[in-house]
Amino acid sequence: MPSRLRIHSPAIHYFDMVRRCQSIREASRRLNVASSAVNRQILKLEDEVGTPLFERLPGGLRLTAAGEIFARHVIVVLQDTERVRSELDALQGLRTGHVEIATISGVTSDLLPCVLQRLRERYPRITVGVTSLGSQAIPEAVTRGQADIGLAFALPRTAELQQLSVGHFRLGAIVAPEHPLAGRREVSFATCAEHPLILAKSELSIHHLLGPLLARTGLRHKAALETGSVELALQMAKRGAGVAFQTRIGIEAELASGTLVHVPLNDGGAVFSDLGVYVRSSRYLPVAVDAFVRALGEEIAAREAQEATGT
Repeated sequence: MPSRLRIHSPAIHYFDMVRRCQSIREASRRLNVASSAVNRQILKLEDEVGTPLFERLPGGLRLTAAGEIFARHVIVVLQDTERVRSELDALQGLRTGHVEIATISGVTSDLLPCVLQRLRERYPRITVGVTSLGSQAIPEAVTRGQADIGLAFALPRTAELQQLSVGHFRLGAIVAPEHPLAGRREVSFATCAEHPLILAKSELSIHHLLGPLLARTGLRHKAALETGSVELALQMAKRGAGVAFQTRIGIEAELASGTLVHVPLNDGGAVFSDLGVYVRSSRYLPVAVDAFVRALGEEIAAREAQEATGT
């Protein structure tokens, strides 16, 4: 089976690459095709559709309203082509395919590597691409076909996204082992606010989870540090500069070594953050994507059970 099954005209593939690159020159470079050939196919498509698909701007190309509609069709067509290819391969016992994942950075330190290793052992011919994004950018990456799977905390539910797996993990204060809060079994947000706070900016899901707690304490604008970098927040907490907030996911190594402590939040009850696995709604999943979704679901469920039992 060819590595890339082509059952549609080159114009479809050229349009998709131009859409992704927002540039005919860059698209032609990636496709290894002359710019004139790519431009000719785009013009042919626009002639067949009867309206421009791209706005020609000084800084590059941008989809028109008609282009957005056409792009949604192209995404479905190309993803279905990948599904057909993987199913034909599966009939031959090949278990091949490619999976693109859009994920938050927090799962790339431990959870995702575990899943990748397991998948590699089961299906060595499946290839994977991983892009680390902020939580708010992941839905668009999935719905626009840039990623097959989205992995993120606390994504808002929409008609365009389908949640296939979810794990509930306790949100906690993250502090250095010598911090005054480190020895507590649980802690309220108000108590945390008696110390310098390290808070997430709006591009991170934790920002929206902490919003109601901040509002109740009246400390919405009194953080010692606000950052869109999870790594920076953890490094500052490790140095004793303040109290950061997240789940245990993403700091497994630090918790095991004792360089950070996770103290569960209790604000009239436990505070949870949901780690979900998402795909585009109504999409029939190719074999490779389905295998990866299942592996992610198994790992998330196992970690949720470990946290619940304290193991």
